[in-house]
Amino acid sequence: MSDGDKPGLIGQIKDKLIRSKERTAAEGRHLTGKADLRRENRLPPGQHLVEKWPVLDLGIQPEIPVESWQLVIDGAVENPVTLRFDEFMALPQVHYVSDIHCVTTWSRYDNHWDGVSSRTILDLVKPTADARHVIFHSHDGYTTNIRLEVFAEPDVLLAHAWEGERLTREHGGPVRAIVPQWYFWKSAKWIQRIEFSPVDKPGFWEERGYHNEADPWTEERYS
Repeated sequence: MSDGDKPGLIGQIKDKLIRSKERTAAEGRHLTGKADLRRENRLPPGQHLVEKWPVLDLGIQPEIPVESWQLVIDGAVENPVTLRFDEFMALPQVHYVSDIHCVTTWSRYDNHWDGVSSRTILDLVKPTADARHVIFHSHDGYTTNIRLEVFAEPDVLLAHAWEGERLTREHGGPVRAIVPQWYFWKSAKWIQRIEFSPVDKPGFWEERGYHNEADPWTEERYS
């Protein structure tokens, strides 16, 4: 490989991070084997509480000005739309409080979110009868998949604010998905497109050894 062919620093960091997480999945690290099937405990098995919100990404934090941000919602829907930020903000707004649980074993309680409920999105685009899955596409090339019924859960939203402040770039601003009942890799940052699909399409980490569902209480960390 010539110097001109070598990946840049960001690419090297990204590749190193990906390889590390692939090894973690292959080795089954952090698994305790103590599933909480009834969800009797607020803290899922193998998790520990943190006060600060850790920053995790693929080594890329895209800069997306709200003036140029757009969200495409398409696929198996009756009413595909493309929303500018002002149009997104004109939709009915919600305020939710939820815990978040990362597959890397940290959890944070009582996060305050402002944004648009997934149910508002469903009412807007009207998924077709054959829609079964939702795939999030992010500006950094990241993708992740959830079932349609998971997307429709009452606490799922597209958030633009956290703790009363606009969502920062490092945490996925201007807009990110929040799917609080599942490990946080399902809550894609820097949302660019929401695709409704009749077929499942495993995303970035799901193709690299992570579980397709990601329920923290049953430790669905890895496939």
